[in-house]
Amino acid sequence: MISYAECSARERLALLLDAGSFHEWLPPSERVMSPHLAQLGVPSAFDDGVAIGRAMLGGREVFAAAQEGAFMGGGVGEVHGAKLVGLLQRALRDRPAAVLLLAESGGVRLHEANAGLIAVSEVMRAVLDVRAAGIPVIVLIGGANGCFGGMGIVARCADHIVMSDVGRLAMSGPEVIEASHGVDEFDSRDRALVWRTTGGKHRWLTGDCDALVEDDVAEFRAAAIAALERQQPLTQAALEQEHSLLTQRLHALPDGDAGDDEATLLWRALGIAGAENVPDLPVEAVRALRTL
Repeated sequence: MISYAECSARERLALLLDAGSFHEWLPPSERVMSPHLAQLGVPSAFDDGVAIGRAMLGGREVFAAAQEGAFMGGGVGEVHGAKLVGLLQRALRDRPAAVLLLAESGGVRLHEANAGLIAVSEVMRAVLDVRAAGIPVIVLIGGANGCFGGMGIVARCADHIVMSDVGRLAMSGPEVIEASHGVDEFDSRDRALVWRTTGGKHRWLTGDCDALVEDDVAEFRAAAIAALERQQPLTQAALEQEHSLLTQRLHALPDGDAGDDEATLLWRALGIAGAENVPDLPVEAVRALRTL
């Protein structure tokens, strides 16, 4: 068993994809770097924190991108976003079996705020264009930095999301919520709270991810191969169904007992037996509890 969370972006690509098949576009030797960071006195990376290219997965051609969480938390800037958009646009031309996004990002890179915001919006549009063309977009989430902010939105635009129990997915990160609304609203230092409300188990039980796996590269690989055949049609009916699910969830929370947190209350409202025990259960047991 090899921990997905402990691997770097390129280690994940090497282990997840068919052996030796990854061909990187714009590798570090090309030195395509952010034009903004040096002006701010911030160290740059020769690949701007993301590796993109083509490869084989289970014998089928895929395009893949992996964000490097060790560089600026996987934050999206102008070049980082442009590489993702270019990968997706090339998929429209070459039509691989799927596009894989190995997401690990805290969201938009604050040093490049406006450029990063524009980049994320372009990535979202490109993801939807690829899906509309009938090419599945599969997002894998299991890195130490989670998948937050703009990349959290990108993930939910995809056909299929695979998460490990240690992965995290949300729009706003814990520190952002605490800074905006105070520690009484959300204590970002409470690791148990953070994982209960943004972690893989929670996202699986609430229907926000399509596969829950162990923190193991082999399990991510198997789930990604299985997802190659699971394209979700991009239709108005599907969008309306998603809105209905969100509405039901919004109104599902009852008043709870003192000490209950909102995640536990929601699990209980969704009919999860022994909801209070979910954080301590193994992944296999949590997979069996889903009611959606």
